[in-house]
Amino acid sequence: MVQLSRILFRKYGNFVDNLRLYVRGGSGGMGLPRLGGHGGNGGDVWVVASKKVTLKKVKDKYPQKRFLAGPGANSSVRALKGERGEDKEILAPVGVTVTADDGKIVGDLNAEGDRLKVAKGGYGGSFHSAFEPTKGQIKQIRLDLKLIADLGLVGYPNAGKSSLLTAMSNATPQIADYAFTTLRPEIGKLMYKDYKQISVADLPGLIEGAHINKGMGHKFLKHVERTKQLMFVVDVSGFQLASKTPFRSAFEAIQLLTKELELFKEELVSKPALLVVNKMDLPDAEDKFAELKEQLQNPAEFSHLLADDMIPKNYMTFRHVVPVSALTGSGIDHLKSYIRESLDEDDAMENKDVHQQRLQTLQTLKHNSHTSI
Repeated sequence: MVQLSRILFRKYGNFVDNLRLYVRGGSGGMGLPRLGGHGGNGGDVWVVASKKVTLKKVKDKYPQKRFLAGPGANSSVRALKGERGEDKEILAPVGVTVTADDGKIVGDLNAEGDRLKVAKGGYGGSFHSAFEPTKGQIKQIRLDLKLIADLGLVGYPNAGKSSLLTAMSNATPQIADYAFTTLRPEIGKLMYKDYKQISVADLPGLIEGAHINKGMGHKFLKHVERTKQLMFVVDVSGFQLASKTPFRSAFEAIQLLTKELELFKEELVSKPALLVVNKMDLPDAEDKFAELKEQLQNPAEFSHLLADDMIPKNYMTFRHVVPVSALTGSGIDHLKSYIRESLDEDDAMENKDVHQQRLQTLQTLKHNSHTSI
């Protein structure tokens, strides 16, 4: 049995996960017509990934949210070639996606030091432009933070995700018996005896219609995109958000969660996933769990339990289905083992694929060298 030596927990305070910024490249410098002088090009605006910043820090430091690169220097008798304008760098956290105002993705910043040019500087005046410079690009861009975690907890409010994280750790997230207890992402770091670390993102609870931005909506779903695997958490006894909303069994809750992920981005349903069936300490839990397992073996046979618009195109396949009680701690050790096993399995597959790609490249190079002789 894999044992955890300790778990580190971090909470995001006053969490900011998106920012809209005004960016402008520097204008080019004037050319010098009588001597054929070339004005300097304007500086560019870059977004650079840094582990030392958060979007909240960017927002606090630059309340105007305007970033201007330096202008190019004019050509002169002393310097026929004007100096280039100074670039402007915007430090942003790792895990940011940069999009333009039209929604087009400029790029992702996935690692420390990654850089994206978001506004190009203008050209300096020269013979080809009648010595007139051009202005730098002006854009509105958006920085969207999508958390990068090994495992993302997916579940409706009151499924017990926060309680589960507490049972797995010495963490004390806010827990109460009402919807939307988790209002911002929380990251738990699982550290194993062999120093292996696994990050678990406890994300705000979904509600039906999240894919069209109801409730936490896209604020939740976009973070799911950047987790390696998913861990569904459901209440064995079922779930009801409010007195006016219908009661959902554990099986229905799983299919509804799957449908919400599918409607937001279909490829999310193909992520490796585990299923945690929580609250096994409740009366009749064993009978309900046995019924759920039967339903999951042949989900299509039980699709009549769902409305037509609730049936996912593809049912989730879970690597492990783990019954637990976050309240009593029952099954938690098994769950920790399965988490480690599942992630290690993917790492091994990834390393194998990389090794095979390198072998194929070497074989291609050898083949090409022989045929060229």
